[in-house]
Amino acid sequence: MSTPTADSARASLEELRTEIAKAVVGQDPAVTGLVVALLCRGHVLLEGAPGVAKTLLVRALSAALELDTKRVQFTPDLMPSDITGSLVYDARSAEFSFQPGPVFTNLLLADEINRTPPKTQASLLEAMEERQVTVDGTARPLPEPFLVAATQNPVEYEGTYPLPEAQLDRFLLKLTVPLPARQDEIDILTRHAAGFSPRDLGAAGLRPVASSADLDAARAAVAKSAVSPEVTGYIVDICRATRDSPSLSLGVSPRGATALLATSRAWAWLTGRDYVTPDDVKALALPTLRHRVQLRPEAEMEGVTADSVINAVLAHLPVPR
Repeated sequence: MSTPTADSARASLEELRTEIAKAVVGQDPAVTGLVVALLCRGHVLLEGAPGVAKTLLVRALSAALELDTKRVQFTPDLMPSDITGSLVYDARSAEFSFQPGPVFTNLLLADEINRTPPKTQASLLEAMEERQVTVDGTARPLPEPFLVAATQNPVEYEGTYPLPEAQLDRFLLKLTVPLPARQDEIDILTRHAAGFSPRDLGAAGLRPVASSADLDAARAAVAKSAVSPEVTGYIVDICRATRDSPSLSLGVSPRGATALLATSRAWAWLTGRDYVTPDDVKALALPTLRHRVQLRPEAEMEGVTADSVINAVLAHLPVPR
């Protein structure tokens, strides 16, 4: 099998939208965000009300990408070892052997991650950052590619544990999954009336259109995308401006700035360019930065949101030409 070129890899990844649309209606920004995360080797947090197809979106992505996928339903009684795996005693050999947990996969769907206590949430930290799991002092590497796609309901709902800032910062993107527009909702009901079942994506016609080789070729091409000193300065200015915002108690860290650089390069390549423009930076600023800032309580009471603060920063900063 021949090695994919950068152009063929881009074409394969563009096909993902068409393929995922067979199962999910009207969520193009979320689909694009997931592809950007794969290109950047990052993780994604999907937030939205119950019933807006967050889980279906991730399952459709895995079906269209030919990746090994596992799903964990996060609950209040879930233990860290239920995710990472544990040592199990084998009576026949009189030894302990490691039983891998569901984190040993290419695409881990962490469903309703804010339904489980912080101790279990934290069990994902090492896996997400170091791409390995340490059990009984032994580090075990995770497969490549590896992506955590976590879903959560808005924190206003009862029975949730908001993710701490340290773990939120491990997610490359936070994507909001909105309620569908009226016509999209009509299309959803029409599909269901015609026999579509979200539990059987094969019957919906989903097929793999991209492979891990396509991802490798795409990542190599993204790494060659040129970034001018003016664009680099623009990214830094955006992040520094959030630290001076009177509405925020916590601005974007240097890690957030490097994340914005990475997502901007991936988006530029996906749109067919080998260089990054300020518009690429602006397009990815919200999903890359919204979870990396913390609002002051008084600003939150006045209805200020992280998105509105970042939008204000983008509106006031001069754009390099």
